[in-house]
Amino acid sequence: MPLAPVQETCAGCPIRHRAVCAHCEPQELERLERIKSYADIAAGAPIFFAGEPMRHVASVVSGAAILSRTLEDGRRQINGLMLPSDFIGRPWRETIPFDVTAASPVRLCRFERIAFEKILGDTPHVSERLLSMTLDDLDAARDWAVVLGRMAARERISAFLLILARRLGRTDRHDPSRVTFSLPLTREAIADLLGLTLETASRQMSALRRDGVIETEGRSTVIVPDLARLQEEAQDDDDGTGLT
Repeated sequence: MPLAPVQETCAGCPIRHRAVCAHCEPQELERLERIKSYADIAAGAPIFFAGEPMRHVASVVSGAAILSRTLEDGRRQINGLMLPSDFIGRPWRETIPFDVTAASPVRLCRFERIAFEKILGDTPHVSERLLSMTLDDLDAARDWAVVLGRMAARERISAFLLILARRLGRTDRHDPSRVTFSLPLTREAIADLLGLTLETASRQMSALRRDGVIETEGRSTVIVPDLARLQEEAQDDDDGTGLT
């Protein structure tokens, strides 16, 4: 896990109220402060290799990382996308089953695994928050199985864009239904994540843009003029928390 040390406090942390420390009392936060370190990971650099000793667990502060498995013949399957506030690693597990790679420049707030396990044992607010996040991840994985197993290509792209709009989007102060965000993955990685060919993914993105469901600026900025319309395209009738 190649890391460049960064010194920073929790004050003003952009994920402070969404991450594993969200419900910490001041004294609990002080304990986490004593075992944490911040690190910046360059785009494309590995964070974990599958099967290696897991000495740290971490929260994503900014950027995006991908989880993947590589088969013996070299084929790779992307299994998940880690966004700000997501938790990487498993307490009480000595190795990690996935490769984790920075898809963009990533900042991590990492904790030495054994020390973090001790905190979980006697700090209810941290352990309860981690359990809640784990159950949310399980629900999201079940939702994602529906996306990959039952949805057409246009619906898969729409569902993926809806996740990013909800997790990363900036709302227009003059029009709350208009959301802007940056794509954290390349078109190739998006296609891999959604089980599509690059050509199909690109064609469906172009179709959504042509139909006015999305707009684009440059190579990575996506604008959703009407979030409700994107939600309809994704076959999503949730209250705003689904698929994330």
